[in-house]
Amino acid sequence: MADVPENANESCPGTGSENAGKSGACAGCPNQGVCASGETPVDPDLESIKFRMSAIKHKVLVLSGKGGVGKSSITTNLAYALAADPNRTVGVLDIDICGPSQPRMFGVEGQQVQSSASGWSPVYVQENLCVMSIAFLLEDRNNAVIWRGPRKFNLIKQFLKDVNWEELDYLVVDTPPGTSDEHISLVQLLLQAGVIDGAIIVTTPQEVALLDVRKEISFCKKTTVPILGVVENMSYHVCTHCGGENVIFPPTTGGATQMCKELDLDLLTQLPHDTKLTNVLDDGKEVFAQKYADSELAKKFARLAEQIVEKCEK
Repeated sequence: MADVPENANESCPGTGSENAGKSGACAGCPNQGVCASGETPVDPDLESIKFRMSAIKHKVLVLSGKGGVGKSSITTNLAYALAADPNRTVGVLDIDICGPSQPRMFGVEGQQVQSSASGWSPVYVQENLCVMSIAFLLEDRNNAVIWRGPRKFNLIKQFLKDVNWEELDYLVVDTPPGTSDEHISLVQLLLQAGVIDGAIIVTTPQEVALLDVRKEISFCKKTTVPILGVVENMSYHVCTHCGGENVIFPPTTGGATQMCKELDLDLLTQLPHDTKLTNVLDDGKEVFAQKYADSELAKKFARLAEQIVEKCEK
């Protein structure tokens, strides 16, 4: 992966490119001389990132090449499931800069980030669960965030080096769809700091989703991000009246089950679509696993948390 210095031009070819320091886009760039020399620039903030991340035992990314498959809802409920153990501390980092949703789902929308000599303090949902998102930095939740790559890179770097997470057992990172600036920036910084446990890949059963998800899997392999496993979301719908199961996204090519066989990946779970989860997350005032503890979905989230703990602690 070609690294891009934070103060580089918008069309920077990357320090690992053969054209580094030599292309027309490099003219006037403050890094041109270093890139042309073949030396790898050292990010002065890397040590700060390593310091912050050293207090966090496990870092897990939630990824998908496709939008609308439920990454954010899975992140929220996985975090709640991990934090169900009172002896475990959990943080959630929302790097979906253009469409942050974690504050709403956790019921802490409108909260303000406090800044001190120790850095930014995340917003606490409960005693052992906290969250950080760009949504806390916006004056109006309806404001559009229209940023180019370098500015996104700088904010993600700031989240990693300036947020005072203190000591966490797990940091779960909610990402936007695709393999965009946010993913490249996050993975680049965390890999340089040597601190990624792995990624959970989220998909739905239909081939349209799986096409993009395969690209995300390719991204992980190319950037050496370990894949903890795949979650197939909305595998079927549970009827609120009779409890019967109905397929809403037909797995025309075998769904995540077949994809995992082909790519030698673990299928962690197949989650049902449950309209009660939508209501709870939209409201943000209750925990789904507590309100509907006997539901199949709540039990599957609890098992998913157990699987992630098992994989991270191996």
